[in-house]
Amino acid sequence: MTIRVGESASAPSFQKAALPLLDDSQLRKNVRHATEVIQRKRAIVSEEIPDWQALRSAASQIKQRTLLRLDEYLLQFEAACTAAGGHVHWASDAEEANRIITNLVRRQNANEVLKIKTMTSDETGLNHALEQAGIRPYETDLAELIVQLGKDRPSHIVVPALHKNRSQVREIFREQMNLPDLGDSPQDLTDAARRYLRERFLRVKTAIGGANFLIAETGGVCIVESEGNGRMCLTMPDTLILLAGIEKVIPTFQDLEVFLQLLPRSATGERMNPYNSIWTGVHPGDGPQNFHIVLLDNGRSPILADDEARQTLQCIRCGACLNTCPVYRQTGGHAYGSTYAGPIGAILTPQLQNLQHSQSLPYASSLCGACYEVCPVKINIPEVLIHLRGRVTREQQSSLKPEAVGMKVVASVFRNRRRLETAHRLAQIGQRPFVSRGWISKLPGELSAWTSVRDIRAIPGQSFRQWWKETHRDAR
Repeated sequence: MTIRVGESASAPSFQKAALPLLDDSQLRKNVRHATEVIQRKRAIVSEEIPDWQALRSAASQIKQRTLLRLDEYLLQFEAACTAAGGHVHWASDAEEANRIITNLVRRQNANEVLKIKTMTSDETGLNHALEQAGIRPYETDLAELIVQLGKDRPSHIVVPALHKNRSQVREIFREQMNLPDLGDSPQDLTDAARRYLRERFLRVKTAIGGANFLIAETGGVCIVESEGNGRMCLTMPDTLILLAGIEKVIPTFQDLEVFLQLLPRSATGERMNPYNSIWTGVHPGDGPQNFHIVLLDNGRSPILADDEARQTLQCIRCGACLNTCPVYRQTGGHAYGSTYAGPIGAILTPQLQNLQHSQSLPYASSLCGACYEVCPVKINIPEVLIHLRGRVTREQQSSLKPEAVGMKVVASVFRNRRRLETAHRLAQIGQRPFVSRGWISKLPGELSAWTSVRDIRAIPGQSFRQWWKETHRDAR
């Protein structure tokens, strides 16, 4: 089975990937500014709602109930969507999803497609699969367009180009759109993007997108966005293909009332999304006459079976946890080596890969709990992080990795008083070449990672056990 989540299968550990990004002052400035703006706006609009906490609880309960009966709601969605004239496809992994979509595009004799912003397609590597098949994808979301033209990778769930400032965007547009005299004002940049995309909206007849919510009761798909590019793709092409994770389903149309209040406030600090589109099947003479939706598992079923980690699938991709995370705000999204960055990426990506890759991500957190406080569906991310750390540790204990072997040796030493005292004496001797005025500022080999960012006290000449024996001799 192929499970692809961005570049994470071949990416370096978070700790290694983060080091060069910490030295990029412009990137850190861009990330810090953007996340602070969104956080301020979110705080204002969430405090306006007196029942904000009740809405969070309601959303969490809806998601929990849905996940416990996910198979039933998915079949209900399939039946309703099919009855409305849509076609439902099931994909067990990324490779199957890409193959289904590529074949559907080929069936239309198309060599170009429009794309609505969809992280799920980034998860499966769909753009690469389409290009390999001779099909050119055009990202229509402004931030995704910036990333695509800049041959870059997204760094945020909601704002993929958050790590770029206006001057950097202008340089990308100047080069890729052949606009040497382009200014860097927001109006200049949006006008350039509009002209670039409008011709493609009018010409390309096949569109691909994702879904924010799938409505089991009606078979409808809800897509929320801020620019109108999604609505253009939902109405103008002849063929519409959507790719959605199986966890996106909600039971009823009325449930949208809860999520459409929480999502925009949590994601961008807006009271509502400028564009909320709901598409159900095929409507003669109105919009695409050929509608397909691909339901993707790709590692979600094992998460569903894990009682402690199941809450991960409640995520509605608002990105609020990224904006408040002190780790993400220092490194940006690229350090995570995956489509899904930040705290939610730290728990989602390793699980989608069944802990085969990205085992460093559960440790990319201070466990401060800020992500849990802002999550609109109350995912206890720190709780899941600890659960995953336990799984990683148990798997490493059965391996011969140096760290695992070292921890076993330490555990053995700490279990025996005599071994501990012997280890203390040996450590005192071994540290002598590295001690200066009571401190150790540089250690060799693998231990250098610890002292590269901190000094540590030298091991004292007298252990606590020795001190206790001497000072409490009379008490015995």
